[in-house]
Amino acid sequence: MRTRTGFGLAAVASCVALATAVTVGRGGGGGTAPPSTPPKGPYVALGDSYTAAPGIPGRHGRPAGCQRSDRNYPTLVAARLALPAAGFRDVSCSGAVMADLTRPQSTDDGVNPAQLSAVTRSTRLVTLGIGGNDIGFGPLITTCVKSGVAYRLEQRIVGGTADGAPCRDRYTADGTDEVEGRIRTAGARLSAVLDDVGRRAPAARVYVVGYPAILPAAGTDCTALGLAPGDVTYLRTEERRLNTVLRERAQAAGAGYVDTYTPSTGRDACADPGVRWIEPLVPKAPAAPVHPNERGERGMADAVLRAPGVTD
Repeated sequence: MRTRTGFGLAAVASCVALATAVTVGRGGGGGTAPPSTPPKGPYVALGDSYTAAPGIPGRHGRPAGCQRSDRNYPTLVAARLALPAAGFRDVSCSGAVMADLTRPQSTDDGVNPAQLSAVTRSTRLVTLGIGGNDIGFGPLITTCVKSGVAYRLEQRIVGGTADGAPCRDRYTADGTDEVEGRIRTAGARLSAVLDDVGRRAPAARVYVVGYPAILPAAGTDCTALGLAPGDVTYLRTEERRLNTVLRERAQAAGAGYVDTYTPSTGRDACADPGVRWIEPLVPKAPAAPVHPNERGERGMADAVLRAPGVTD
């Protein structure tokens, strides 16, 4: 998701200060049957900040503005597959939207070439983690945090319902869910992207990597993000909806889908620092706000490696 430090998600800033700090494969390529043996590269990693892993030391690759970590899940996957340096390219970039897969992306420190330019007929493995910025998840989190702080202040002064959802009310004010509409649009864009990948790398195995759990799988308590109780439920629902669309579009294109949500359940931004995969607004471990920490990137790498066809 989008963050310029990057769902990147690049989410937000300090809950207290309310300053906004951030923005956030396919089973058989094209019509070609998937290879009968696990791919050994070349491997190309595409994606946004949940792939790039801003804030986790140390950085690698250019441009520096993409903020790729050498401990992100693509690097860990490549290491587990024992790929040589020439057999691995990580072109993910914090702040990327799907359009940045086919056009250069300007960052605060350099320009990232169109990510799909790294995908060629020799490519044998592709992972793609993107979509959060296309639905504006970073600004959505920012808006919901601000609404949550105002809601809790109002609760203290005048009282009111204990399960309020001011952010949900804002995005559904006209009787339709604005975020749900964005998710549908992102799904259509993903289908086009997967078709393009298939044309560029017809022999590659391609996997769409979903987003890990940002919020608790149940309940409405998440003081680490400052959200109103009802908005915890609302945002959880929207993230699940996004992952569902990513999975459905991947499967429709003949692609693999990597579920990172299930293994991260209970390890969200509101969980104990010793277990969580996602850091809250004020990170306790090296990571961008509301982004995976090193533990989360390891977990995402494990999920990719468990996907059918990656190692077996």
